[in-house]
Amino acid sequence: MPNCSELDDDDMNADRLREECGVFGIFGHPEAAAVTALGLHALQHRGQEAAGIVTYDGARFNSERRMGMVGDAFSKASTIQRLPGDRAIGHVRYSTTGETILRNVQPLFAELDSGGFAVAHNGNLTNALTIRRDLIRSGAIYQSTSDTEVILHLVARSRKHQIVERFIEALRQIEGAYAFVALSNKKLIGARDPLGIRPLVLGQLDGHYILASETCALDIIGATFVRDVANGEIVVISEDGVESIRPFPHQSERPCIFEYIYFARPDSMVHGRSVYNIRKRMGAQLAHENPIEADVVVPVPDSGVPAAIGYSQASGIPFELGIIRNHYVGRTFIQPTQSIRELGVRMKHSANRAVVEGKRIVLLDDSIVRGTTSVKIVQMMRDAGAREVHFRISSPPITHPDYYGIDTPVREKLLAATHSLAEMRELIGADTLAFLSVDGIYKAMGVGARNPLRPQFTDHCFTGDYPTALTDLKGADIKAQLSLLAETG
Repeated sequence: MPNCSELDDDDMNADRLREECGVFGIFGHPEAAAVTALGLHALQHRGQEAAGIVTYDGARFNSERRMGMVGDAFSKASTIQRLPGDRAIGHVRYSTTGETILRNVQPLFAELDSGGFAVAHNGNLTNALTIRRDLIRSGAIYQSTSDTEVILHLVARSRKHQIVERFIEALRQIEGAYAFVALSNKKLIGARDPLGIRPLVLGQLDGHYILASETCALDIIGATFVRDVANGEIVVISEDGVESIRPFPHQSERPCIFEYIYFARPDSMVHGRSVYNIRKRMGAQLAHENPIEADVVVPVPDSGVPAAIGYSQASGIPFELGIIRNHYVGRTFIQPTQSIRELGVRMKHSANRAVVEGKRIVLLDDSIVRGTTSVKIVQMMRDAGAREVHFRISSPPITHPDYYGIDTPVREKLLAATHSLAEMRELIGADTLAFLSVDGIYKAMGVGARNPLRPQFTDHCFTGDYPTALTDLKGADIKAQLSLLAETG
């Protein structure tokens, strides 16, 4: 076994759940583009592949879409100056459908008979390929492989007169999880799917309304949180103020549980709950369910830190930073050749031998996907001199893939779907391995045990209980399209 006292960025990122996307919109602010860029900075954790902003200046729409990080794309004043206007929407992207190419970068824009229309999306539409196939057969011409473009086509084909009515008609035809922000000549529009799987909040800055994926995007610009956009709600912001439309039959909300486990920033509030405190409670519940005699609790940074603090406080085992993360390391995969990567190894995570050596370690992470990273982390602790390594996961085993905007592997590549607990422990190389139970995660959320008849959250990755139709998974032709997108995206 090679020495694993240090892991590079590729090792640590290859086996993580990939973030979804983040959206931001503002109406009526004289520096709309600059404010949107700041908001996207706060949402960078939700997508690092690309970023884009579209503004409207009263006469024309202006668009800047770039590959890479927000800071690289929008740090220059000249770029912001090319985005005049007092209303804007923005997007940070991690692709779950479609290729990683510029034509897929959002917001997407189209000229309709009623004027320009731009849209940005967080989530995944589970019937987008079916609709796409039907539209192409009827003569539609697609410019991207993103599922978001479906909305533009459906809005364009609507016979309704008002843009909001056309948008609602489009939403009635789609399935899956979504939080949309859209911009027309006169309106900023936000929408959440009927189950509220993906988050969206309403804020206010100096009297100007804002839509954003998380409250941390409001905090960075000094905006005030107004409320969550409700599940199934359409919010229309114009010079007349804010209008709320409820076009769908009422359903009980089922937000995605992974926003609390992994995706949302710890300093965000999601549906009135502190993400940081929830993660601490998950760690504390894990300690109650799976106690162990040990000397130190070590988080896998950064997402494992709050749960590790909770585990430490509940168990009385000291918390220590046994793995140190270098936050100033770039993504090593952009190096042109393997030989250059090996010559310029830029390590991102290193074992803190002074904490680990000779100790019984409780190693705490938020999830296990394929398990390849877990193997390397455990070995890293062994190489640093750990006497025992007890792996604890602050979520249940991931046994089913996601189709709502989280990039998870097919089920055959999910470790917990193909291995027993004992087999996983042996493969990872830990002395013991334990996960938080499904009921345990619900207790940490403060809602008691899971209601199997009416689950309070979208938790299909753990239970296989998908809350919406999965139309694109039915039929051999659709499966072939999914395979093609998987190969090219």
